[in-house]
Amino acid sequence: MWTNDLIIVKAKITMKTTEEGGRQSGFKSGYRPNHLFELPDNFKNSRTYIGDIQFDDQDLIEPGETKIVTVRFLKLPEIEKYILVGQKWFINEAARTLGVGEILET
Repeated sequence: MWTNDLIIVKAKITMKTTEEGGRQSGFKSGYRPNHLFELPDNFKNSRTYIGDIQFDDQDLIEPGETKIVTVRFLKLPEIEKYILVGQKWFINEAARTLGVGEILET
């Protein structure tokens, strides 16, 4: 779904375990990590996008879990080319990849 300010998608996210380099604790609905659709060779050259992760039926997601969620991206012309069913992206805190997402519905 697209509004004047947001692109809203249903997605499957899979978070890395702590042992894989993910977070040590889970996060709650409304979390706003960095979203990267391409991983550059040098993280300083990366383009991140703003978006929050909303849970429909749970309070939080723990490391190692996979959940179906709603992601609300700030609508920018640069992100529109990535908003396709099946598109995968990286969920990061700074340069650390915490998990991956895959768009299920737009």
